[in-house]
Amino acid sequence: MVVALATTLAALAGGAVDAAEAAETLKLAVGAPGNWDTCIPAVGERAGIFRKHGIELELLYTNGGGETMQAVISGGVDIGIAAGTGAVMGAFAKGAPVRIIAAGVTGASDLYWYVPAASPIRSLKDAAGKTVAYSTNGASTHVTLIALLKHFDVKARPVATGAAAVTFTQAMSGQVDIGWASPPFGLDALDDGRIRLVARGSDAPETAGQTVRVHIVNAGVLLARPEAIDRFMQAYREAYQFLYSDPRALAYFADIAKVSERLAAQIRDTFLPKQAMAPDRVSGTDASMADAVAAKMLPAPLTPGQLDQLIRIPPPH
Repeated sequence: MVVALATTLAALAGGAVDAAEAAETLKLAVGAPGNWDTCIPAVGERAGIFRKHGIELELLYTNGGGETMQAVISGGVDIGIAAGTGAVMGAFAKGAPVRIIAAGVTGASDLYWYVPAASPIRSLKDAAGKTVAYSTNGASTHVTLIALLKHFDVKARPVATGAAAVTFTQAMSGQVDIGWASPPFGLDALDDGRIRLVARGSDAPETAGQTVRVHIVNAGVLLARPEAIDRFMQAYREAYQFLYSDPRALAYFADIAKVSERLAAQIRDTFLPKQAMAPDRVSGTDASMADAVAAKMLPAPLTPGQLDQLIRIPPPH
């Protein structure tokens, strides 16, 4: 009996080693660590979903969509999570080896702009001549801010300030007049009255049906490892469903983002409902291209053939 048990354990151990060797590693650049919209890979990894599909993730975090896209273009990573749609289109038009494999966020309801409580600025209408933060060039914060300033018809000065935490320091110290953030970051400061909200991304109606962030892959990786990218997307879809249906997902996210489960639920329900993160359709491409042209990220709208080449979402199965 002891021999049989030892043999069984040895076999199981050998199976575990084989499974580990069989898993294929994909390197991901993830913008805005700890945000709900970028958490699907980390949550899915904790739930064992990517492992089940034979994918091992190596997660590297960036200051925003611009850095994420550059990491993919350079080949430093295989996949980029949450790059600005317009910037991706612009890079593709210039010959960069990027392809879109999933929609990230449609609409911009999660992005918001704020000022310190003592600031005289009450809304973006008061921002003429003021500095207004966004993360990195080409990120969704950049494009959304441009849309907001156009909507409010105000001449402010956009400034790239990096990640939300770095931006907060700059906003509170007066280095920039208006800061940007995305939940969970800053919600405690809003609740405590240390900062005041002056705009949300959804205040610009043009962003409502527009996919503002996408997930991208290096074109060479897609060509060389199409089966791995396909398995990644099957796992991503399963992790997306898990995020909105399984109570464990809130606990995983709360631990990753270092927030309470109550706050995690508030972020999900108030800022990023399930449909906003549906991965299988990039919407509002005409609006995205118009914004990108206006922001000088894209010289001219892409043709239908170019869009077909750029958007390469693996079909579900």
